[in-house]
Amino acid sequence: MASLWKNSPSVPLSTPTSSTFQSAFIQPTSSSSTIFVTSLAVIASLLVLEQVVYRSKKASLPGDKWTIPIIGKFADSRSPTLQKYMKSWNSGALSAVSVFNIFIVMASSNEYTRKIFNSPTYAEPCLVASAKQILLPENWVFLTGKIHVDYRRVLNTLFTRKALAVYLQTMDTVSRRHYTQWLADAKKDPSPKQIMMTSRELNMETSLRVFCGKHIPDHIIPVITDRYWLITKALQLVNFPFAFPGTNVYNAIQARKLVMKWLEHAAAESKKHIAAGGDVECMLDAWVAELRSQESSLSSTTKRDFSDHEMAMVVLSFLFASQDAMSSGIIYLFQHFADFPDVLAKVREEQEKVRGGDVSKAMTLEMLDDMPYMKAAIKESLRIKPPVTMVPYKTTRAFPISDSYVVPANSIVIPSVYPSLHDPEVYPSPSSYTPSRWLDPQSTANTTPKNYLVFGSGPHKCIGVEYAMMHMACAMGIASVMMDWEHVRTEDSDDTEIIAALFPKDGCYLKVTPRQ
Repeated sequence: MASLWKNSPSVPLSTPTSSTFQSAFIQPTSSSSTIFVTSLAVIASLLVLEQVVYRSKKASLPGDKWTIPIIGKFADSRSPTLQKYMKSWNSGALSAVSVFNIFIVMASSNEYTRKIFNSPTYAEPCLVASAKQILLPENWVFLTGKIHVDYRRVLNTLFTRKALAVYLQTMDTVSRRHYTQWLADAKKDPSPKQIMMTSRELNMETSLRVFCGKHIPDHIIPVITDRYWLITKALQLVNFPFAFPGTNVYNAIQARKLVMKWLEHAAAESKKHIAAGGDVECMLDAWVAELRSQESSLSSTTKRDFSDHEMAMVVLSFLFASQDAMSSGIIYLFQHFADFPDVLAKVREEQEKVRGGDVSKAMTLEMLDDMPYMKAAIKESLRIKPPVTMVPYKTTRAFPISDSYVVPANSIVIPSVYPSLHDPEVYPSPSSYTPSRWLDPQSTANTTPKNYLVFGSGPHKCIGVEYAMMHMACAMGIASVMMDWEHVRTEDSDDTEIIAALFPKDGCYLKVTPRQ
């Protein structure tokens, strides 16, 4: 061992000095500090830039002078209320807000609302930021220009009087079955029950049977009803926009995959049914039959075929309107009819007349033609509580919406229908439920149709207006002759909850009994 040390090169032995520690530790610490400070500077610059961009886009519009960094008004928008929206609407004909760096312009005046609806060269429907992820980007509701016009031309054939007569038979059958179950449940437990979900179940089964007929198995109806609720929750105006597992958007995408599987199955079965010479029993059948009838009259260059996937996407979009907006409409009709017994008495008087005293008589289109008061009652209920208060659009380029303001490209611009429906110059006592205003041809309500925007306006106006009115008239007509109901009011009865559509905050408690 000694020889090893002896022959080894001499190595100076020393103890660590302060300079050693400085070289080992202080230099890296200085580098980390530089990175930290630089990062802070970059973040601060981005936050400042965010405010500058927001203020630049906002210009002179009413709205917050500064936006909350990154999330903007996301926290407020998580629990939307009419009161919050009214604050924005009352601030000006146009107002601005930012959510997750998405710049949003809200229009409250009839002029600007209609201008958005009728300006397809500047804006296209987007529903919500995640809508294309959920309903699929190729869905017809997102199409514009000639391809959208051609699509509507085909779909219009599904709402002819002949087709509506077929659908009405299904509506009558399903409504009676559901109301019979409501009464059976009430007999077991007569306490008041919320009708929000039971009304939705009524609408979902009605819609699935009208759209798909027997091509959807019975046991799948409640499955689709349950899963589609996940889609509805994700199509609220503001949601966390990313499809991470556990988020509303992620859950909705998974639900859509299952629903589409069965809708595509229904489309395939409908094609087999019509090819085998079957009768038209649902909307898919009517569509397939129409396509087959055109085969001989159209050339190969003009003939348009539709895949099972394309047909399923249309039904997917129709389901959103029927189970969401229609449920809102029917729930508020139950509430309004109960709160205004004189209106319900007139509805029943009209039902007695058109049914000739036979309450079991199935609804027909001819009967609907002789129900002006029911139509007025429905129209007024939809005016006071429009299921959809606003329909978001996305600007495809800079949109000169007024002489003094241009909405930037790639912004969200929202036409709001609620203010137009509550304009006191058009609807005196706008908060009053007054169906009679629609029975006078010379009333301002009837002479100012531009304000009645319940079903939208322009190239993307609701394609199923007649269908929706027919469904609500059928459902409420049957309810009025089968049941008595009492609206059990709570402190939240007059407040609203917005879950894509407008609903009573308390879910509307009813106590139903058989009508003798």
